Amino acid sequence: MANIITISRFPLLFIYLGLLYYGNQALMLWDVLLIIIIFNLDSLDGWIARKRNEASLLGSVLDMATDRTLEYVLWVAYAHLGLIPVLVPIIVLVRGTTVDAVRSVQLKSGRSAFNQIHSPLSKFLVSSRFTRAFYGIAKGSAAAFLTLAYALQSNSGSWFNLVYQTGLIFTWVSVSLCIIRGLPVLIEGINNLQATRE
Repeated sequence: MANIITISRFPLLFIYLGLLYYGNQALMLWDVLLIIIIFNLDSLDGWIARKRNEASLLGSVLDMATDRTLEYVLWVAYAHLGLIPVLVPIIVLVRGTTVDAVRSVQLKSGRSAFNQIHSPLSKFLVSSRFTRAFYGIAKGSAAAFLTLAYALQSNSGSWFNLVYQTGLIFTWVSVSLCIIRGLPVLIEGINNLQATRE
């Protein structure tokens, strides 16, 4: 069940993009609700996996792949639409690919992404429910406010500026958290690889 919810975010993402690029203002306003639903499904699949005792390595990998796809596609789309600087998807892509490369080595030995971290500070930054929720809320808020700003841009006024600036603030909070949460994975992962070679 949890994996089905995870995978369902793919078609919803493409519906969202279709409305974002080709919808009229009314449809784009509905798109704000759709992107909020997509981000909330990420919390729901994890909750269901824990509640039904369905947590698995496959579920962890599917969740990570879906999160990455959603993140990459959205940041690239927002940069393409001129809503955010192209530096944002570049930072997120570089961080994501390097972190996933380091993680993939230990995934081969059956250790899920969050079980590869050892120090208490790293565990808090990377795998605690608080930081994961905070990061998800920041990304979801950035997506919702940027979508709303894009829908409102034809009547640009004080509301548009407020919504757009709020979206940019959440964007840079997301990018900062992306880097902060990625560094412990890289540092500990590289240390683990060096220890294995010795």
